[in-house]
Amino acid sequence: MKKLALVLFTAIVTSSVSIAVLAQGDAAAGQAKSALCATCHGADGNSELSMNPKLAGQSATYLAKQLRDYKSGARANATMAAMVGSLSEQDMLDLAAWFSSQEPTLLGADADKIELGERIYRGGNKDLAVAACAACHGPTGAGNGPAGFPSLSGQHPEYTLMQLKMFRSGERNNDSNSMMRSVVERLTDKELEALASYVSGLN
Repeated sequence: MKKLALVLFTAIVTSSVSIAVLAQGDAAAGQAKSALCATCHGADGNSELSMNPKLAGQSATYLAKQLRDYKSGARANATMAAMVGSLSEQDMLDLAAWFSSQEPTLLGADADKIELGERIYRGGNKDLAVAACAACHGPTGAGNGPAGFPSLSGQHPEYTLMQLKMFRSGERNNDSNSMMRSVVERLTDKELEALASYVSGLN
């Protein structure tokens, strides 16, 4: 209960800042600057390689934060650090605006994993005090743009699973107030796999 309250409080506190960020990005300018991004993420942000995340339709607030985190080193990835090294704050806002304006392609969930994935996504795990994913990412996986919580709908399950495991191990630690790390730290590989599959089919 305390974790859920913290999540909601963070969403309220960050919403005013997030709205300001959204207002500053220029999607047309972002498209003109996106050629390098397109080599891995696709021209419209729908990457074809499962280990490269889809950016299409993602929250502009979230995308801008990730770009800043790659540039500052708060999120470690040598390839992305090199890609964003020369980007200005305006470049990052423009790119975020462009990719967020695109329509994501949807994937289908593995039928064998839907039941478990849905149970955790919508209800969490009360025995382990794990909050429902839907509390932050929404019932359809669309996320919460103003709060900076990312969309999960249609994301490559392989990519989502990799990120969940990185949060669980602490290798990825750029989540505010350790929210993601505290949610997934006690979940098993099977549960994470089910979640990653389930959200790829949400819409």
